[in-house]
Amino acid sequence: MATTFSRLLYHIVFSTKKRVPFIDPHLRGELYPYMVGIIRQQGGWLLALGGMPDHVHVLVRLKPDMAVSDLVRHVKSGSSKWVHERAEPVPDFAWQAGYAVFSVSESNEGAVRSYIQTQEKHHHRSTFEEELIVLLRKHGIEFDPAYLLD
Repeated sequence: MATTFSRLLYHIVFSTKKRVPFIDPHLRGELYPYMVGIIRQQGGWLLALGGMPDHVHVLVRLKPDMAVSDLVRHVKSGSSKWVHERAEPVPDFAWQAGYAVFSVSESNEGAVRSYIQTQEKHHHRSTFEEELIVLLRKHGIEFDPAYLLD
């Protein structure tokens, strides 16, 4: 082929360290746009961003030469540094060490986008840990419950 054609969609999930609810509405209002900027700077296209005080979900499209792990590293390290350096720092803020990532088919993009945008409604029924277990099982990812969360 003369060029590369791709449409790679990823649903990325990660939490704050020990699921501490650091992301209050005020911080979220500044943090999410900052994260969007990092994603754009890295060459990604944000399709949805949402979450709760203790975790975030990102739906993103990446170019084929961009590793998901590189994007997550940039988003987590850059946003954490920003939280610590802002006028109202959150001294103990940190992201968990790992993350979960799921490939998304074109036909499921709308459903995943809606799922991410309705996190508050969803979490009236389940915790982050319960949600993560459901996502891992749905995608056939084996895991050891002892190492699920930090």
